[in-house]
Amino acid sequence: MDISRRFFLRCLEAGFLALTLPFRLALASGRACSTLVIGTTEEVIAEGLPKGTSAESIARAVRRTALATTDFSWLKKGDMVIIKPVCNSGNEYPSTTSPIAVKAIARLLREKGAGRVLVCDKAGIAHVRQWAKGVEGSTRELMEKNGLKRAAVEGGAEVICFEEMGWDAYYSEAPVQGPHWKDGVFLPNILRQANHIVLLPRVSRHIIAGNTLGLKAGVGWIRDDSRMQLHRDAKTFHEKIVEINSLPSLKNKLRLILTVGNKVLSTSGPDDGYVAEPATGLVFASKSIVAHDMVALAWLLWARKYTTPRRSLIFDPYEISPNLLNRAFVAWKWGLKEMRKAEELEKFEVETIWDDPVLYRGMEIFGGIPKVKFKDLKKTIPKDLMSFFQSSLALPL
Repeated sequence: MDISRRFFLRCLEAGFLALTLPFRLALASGRACSTLVIGTTEEVIAEGLPKGTSAESIARAVRRTALATTDFSWLKKGDMVIIKPVCNSGNEYPSTTSPIAVKAIARLLREKGAGRVLVCDKAGIAHVRQWAKGVEGSTRELMEKNGLKRAAVEGGAEVICFEEMGWDAYYSEAPVQGPHWKDGVFLPNILRQANHIVLLPRVSRHIIAGNTLGLKAGVGWIRDDSRMQLHRDAKTFHEKIVEINSLPSLKNKLRLILTVGNKVLSTSGPDDGYVAEPATGLVFASKSIVAHDMVALAWLLWARKYTTPRRSLIFDPYEISPNLLNRAFVAWKWGLKEMRKAEELEKFEVETIWDDPVLYRGMEIFGGIPKVKFKDLKKTIPKDLMSFFQSSLALPL
């Protein structure tokens, strides 16, 4: 039995203890997007990837999409760039970021004149736990299993795993917007040295958060005590996820968000679930993390509706109770004392991109609802799929 299955079973076991505490299954009523302002026009550049596309062709699509999204004028010769993938576990893509994307972007950055290119992350607490006096697990070993380490090295990048740098190799920073992080957020010191960040998420369901896209990837930056606050103080769980991304060290250095989405983890997540492979997959990118995530969430919803068996959807753990699972997770990782203080995590039925609390908060603090211009770079996306994105991304009345 792998660690992800052990994690789920232990969560369920601990969940019975959580039943002694009051909680409710909250029914989502959507978000009142009419209260948000209309923001700027943001491009999301995409290219279609027919099922079975070779790794070499995907890499070329990644390169074309990146170059169509940004001219890299922000990159000066010798600059340090951090590539932030999602390495929550040792499982292969789409449970984690596509190694093809990591390798292609690392090579492109070196070609454009970057000095040090670093591939940096810390795995999820289900796999790697850090204390002031020690570490359990290894992000580097997980990267060896899922192919991210090899991809980074072959692309000319260095691998940095935050837990290897020590508990004191973090600094506290308060969000620019939002009161929900009571004690600030601890970020790795390496961020202070970096000039730029390129974010490479994946498209996935999540048993506690509902989904995990670009904004959720921000959790990978923060130290374990900050992660404990995120899960324990769950009343503002979704808001805090977004507010991580508003920190100056992240917001002011983020240049590009790019996702390879020819495969989607359409149930469960973040480590395991049904792998949906649409007839035409996508690689897409934007300079706006909110616009990127609007497309990413629409793509997840498409995959769940059209390429995921109904039986897999029925047994999706998020549909049972993310609140119960979160309480169980807090009990498992931080003990019953912290679990007793855990706040209720609200459950949201996300049927459209406008129902998602993470995206809603992102729109609140990143300039309103983007007017997304979804561009088919090579005219390789089928008409029905283009129509789906156009209707999904259309501004609400």
